[in-house]
Amino acid sequence: MSETPLEYPSGAGTLGGGEIHRPVLVIDFGAQYAQLIARRVRECRVYSEIVAHDLPVSAIAAREPIGIILSGGPASIYEPGAPDVDPELFELGVPVLGICYGMQAMAKALGGTVSNTGIGEFGKTPVRLAGGALLFGEMPTEQSCWMSHRDSVVAAPPGFEVTASTDTTPIAAMEDRERGFFAVQFHPEVLHTPRGTEMLGQFVLEACEAPPTWTAHQFIEEQVERIRAQVGDQKVICALSGGVDSAVAALLVHRAVGDQLTCVFVDHGLLRKDEAANVVEAFEDHFQVPLVHVDAVDRFLGRLEGVEDPEMKRRIIGEEFIRLFEDEARSLGDVHYLVQGTLYSDVIESGSRTAAKIKSHHNVGGLPEDMDFDLVEPLRLIFKDEVRKVGEELGLPDRMVWRQPFPGPGLAIRIIGEVTRERLEILREADAVLLEEIRRAGLYGELWQSFAILPAIRSVGVQGDSRTYAYPIVIRAVTSEDAMTADWARLPYDVLERISSRIINEVSGVNRVALDISSKPPSTIEWE
Repeated sequence: MSETPLEYPSGAGTLGGGEIHRPVLVIDFGAQYAQLIARRVRECRVYSEIVAHDLPVSAIAAREPIGIILSGGPASIYEPGAPDVDPELFELGVPVLGICYGMQAMAKALGGTVSNTGIGEFGKTPVRLAGGALLFGEMPTEQSCWMSHRDSVVAAPPGFEVTASTDTTPIAAMEDRERGFFAVQFHPEVLHTPRGTEMLGQFVLEACEAPPTWTAHQFIEEQVERIRAQVGDQKVICALSGGVDSAVAALLVHRAVGDQLTCVFVDHGLLRKDEAANVVEAFEDHFQVPLVHVDAVDRFLGRLEGVEDPEMKRRIIGEEFIRLFEDEARSLGDVHYLVQGTLYSDVIESGSRTAAKIKSHHNVGGLPEDMDFDLVEPLRLIFKDEVRKVGEELGLPDRMVWRQPFPGPGLAIRIIGEVTRERLEILREADAVLLEEIRRAGLYGELWQSFAILPAIRSVGVQGDSRTYAYPIVIRAVTSEDAMTADWARLPYDVLERISSRIINEVSGVNRVALDISSKPPSTIEWE
């Protein structure tokens, strides 16, 4: 799948053939969709990087960008403390695209006027495009775009032409083609702007003249080189879960260093039904990579006893993983490196300079400070869909490539409250029923995730003319592209009915099934 676009790690670098590639930099003003902008650029087979809005222009210039995109953001351009664009940015001789707040910041920096007109625009909005605009190519003049703003550019800077408008926003897009400056008030990165990726493609491919050459094959070649440079002749162990992330990370490292790698699969008692046996069988038969299977159920459940706080669960599981791997490394003799399948979304949600901390991921924010390993994280700057394309390129079986995401802390964060053996068994059985019915209905591949949740509460029910006092099970099913945003899946009623009936009838200890119909945001996909 060499046509798959991917993001490149920070800084201009070399691909397998030694060619220097310059990034499209996305300057993040705290936007909800900054990561999505970067993904859309990569869909154009051009790699991109996200940087904070307060990065000095000198540091931006040092990265040798081929283009710059100014993201949206939550601030009003004139409120105290609102981030500005350094006017020197526009002296770098690099094409710049401003999106929403980025358009307003560009206009202010270059001599235009931004004002709160008292009329905001939110949601799908008809937009009229002017003919001949580079950003819109040969698109029809009537487009639907996604708006989310109260401030507007009311006077374009000198040298700019207005290239789009709406009924309430006379300047919905503008460009100064001679200097390579472009701006849109709407959000081309979201799916609600149907031609948005094409617009971004016009910017990166036409205005920036970026080479559309960033592919899964090149990503693999570059990561293999980076892993070899990092690891040298040292031994490596991989935290193998059986999911696509750790599997792809393991295959990349194995391709780079061969038998220097040993995979360690930990059965912490928090896996789904029959998962431990399936993972061990698949990896021993298919990959022929040295594999150590560790039964650590008692060890993990002992540490989780009495713990209800979700952040504490994640930290305990993250720390216990590291301590266990340290034990295994000592038995293997002088291991310095630990491979993890950390993704970009994990890093963003665990907190960064430009994003609020949503939750600690056990392999990011949950890691102890005092550990004996250096981390090897070859997937740290790509998203789940990109990982799957890399997996296909590496020959990973479809059943593993397209496995729905499963969190590192496992069922511990799908039990809302204390984790006990009884609750784990109930949740495992209910989750198995749910997945069986989702697959039977042919929906598994259409959903980003589908799983069961057990809140540690009980409710009254009636079964066999007798009063019951048992647990509820909550069904969670979502659609998504990258887990940064998600919508609840509209499962057919007959499928929901079968799931509910089977769980209540077949899983002892459950007398009620509910459906979670919240999207992300404001909710998260997982409950903890």
